[in-house]
Amino acid sequence: MQSLVEHTGRINDLLARYGVKFGIYKNHVFHEQLFPFDPLPRVIPKDEFTLLEKGLVQRVNALNAFLRDIYGGKQIIANKIIPEEFIFSSKGFLPQCDGFVPPKGIYSHISGIDLVQAKDKTWYILEDNLRIPSGASYPLIARKLCRLASPETFTKNHVVTNKIYPQMLKETMDNVNTGGLNVILTPGRYNAAFFEHSYLAEMTGSVLAMNNDLFVDNNNLFYKDNNGSAKRVGALYRRISDEFLDPMNFLPESLIGVPNLLTAYRSGNVAIINAPGNGVADDKGIYYFVPTMIKYYLDEEPILKNAPTYLMFDEKQRKQSLARMDELVFKDVSEAGGYGVVFGRELSQDKKTELAELIEEQPRRFVAQEIIDFIDLPILEDGKEVLRKADLRAFVLAGTTTKVWPCGLTRFSRNPTSFIVNSSQGGGFKDTWVLSH
Repeated sequence: MQSLVEHTGRINDLLARYGVKFGIYKNHVFHEQLFPFDPLPRVIPKDEFTLLEKGLVQRVNALNAFLRDIYGGKQIIANKIIPEEFIFSSKGFLPQCDGFVPPKGIYSHISGIDLVQAKDKTWYILEDNLRIPSGASYPLIARKLCRLASPETFTKNHVVTNKIYPQMLKETMDNVNTGGLNVILTPGRYNAAFFEHSYLAEMTGSVLAMNNDLFVDNNNLFYKDNNGSAKRVGALYRRISDEFLDPMNFLPESLIGVPNLLTAYRSGNVAIINAPGNGVADDKGIYYFVPTMIKYYLDEEPILKNAPTYLMFDEKQRKQSLARMDELVFKDVSEAGGYGVVFGRELSQDKKTELAELIEEQPRRFVAQEIIDFIDLPILEDGKEVLRKADLRAFVLAGTTTKVWPCGLTRFSRNPTSFIVNSSQGGGFKDTWVLSH
């Protein structure tokens, strides 16, 4: 481990040379910066990962069952397990996708499940990311560079390889491919995760394309190569949001989508990874019901816990939560990247009153959660070890079977007083070691 520490500067230099960056486009200005890497890995023992693996597979299988149901027979509504108005008021529910079953019946092919570990060692799931979860490329390339900088570290420690992610991703795309190329659709270099798009395309042998490289003809999606010849696309791993995918079916002003893509998709001629409309399942309000989904669809008890969560949509839970604002964290259900997260204890009385009034006006928009005092992990800061809050994004891939990548993205806060670990909020990342024995 000491060898890795000694090579920290070299590893970060190599990451910079590779272009391991993330970009933020805000207020009409694009900022690009390095994603700081910390050499001290998060270490997960084999037995602990086995438990996480079982729980994550269970959760993603239930979420896929929910998506098949909600865009199909809607039995969970008919049986009054989840209120109808709660689902259909979700910004993530797309009527354009109703009644259509994607290839192999898989909606969330790549799920990014965010977890934290409390100080009593209990793992809690904080949120489910089923639309376009990012971040797998960072520990993938970091591990590669760490091996180059300090090969002896990995001969002395029993760490499961993480090199299998590109193969897992390719198998996931191949499984639903309707006949043709595997393509990764990127909005371009000004996207926050452009490095990942290009890196994963290279590692999986997929075509990296922008919207102007693609077109729909006779309800089929085609890629136009550099020679001008058209090749059919069988699986499209899209890295743009639902609303921008197809200006003919969603936002007409979108300049990064592919006209009539949804028509080709609904004709069964191309698989879209992840499926449009998945946002209804990773809505932070729907998150509340996932343990119920597991029991309903799988007839199993949840292996992993939700953070204790309260629906502002429910009058009783809303009143109780507003009476305990200092003890809770409030989340806007449609926000991401650490935005829309408010700790009640950090607000002035005027701001508390303002938030309470907004929640009363728009209760469906918010949930409240108990604050989990999750563990601190050591990071290097100015050559010294300090403790910082850290979470884990686990990647779960659904193909012929549902599998968990034996690694993950560990993000940490560089602010000693902050629980927010997102890169967009100034956080860094570290590798995640799963031990083989």
